[in-house]
Amino acid sequence: MAVEKHLKVTGTSEISWKDAIVQTVAEASKTIDYLTNVTILEQNAKINGKKITEYTVDLDLSFLIDRDRD
Repeated sequence: MAVEKHLKVTGTSEISWKDAIVQTVAEASKTIDYLTNVTILEQNAKINGKKITEYTVDLDLSFLIDRDRD
């Protein structure tokens, strides 16, 4: 039986929401094994004047639990 766990994480980028998603998943994958899915929960942006200065994403990351891990 496969067991999947979910973790809510937040990431930011000065480039775009897509970059924030890609960079957050890449960073999370450094310490979380068996990532299987990402769901975008929310997107926000900070504005300075007329320009977006920071893109923020809230993500739900899913990963499998390894029952055989020591």
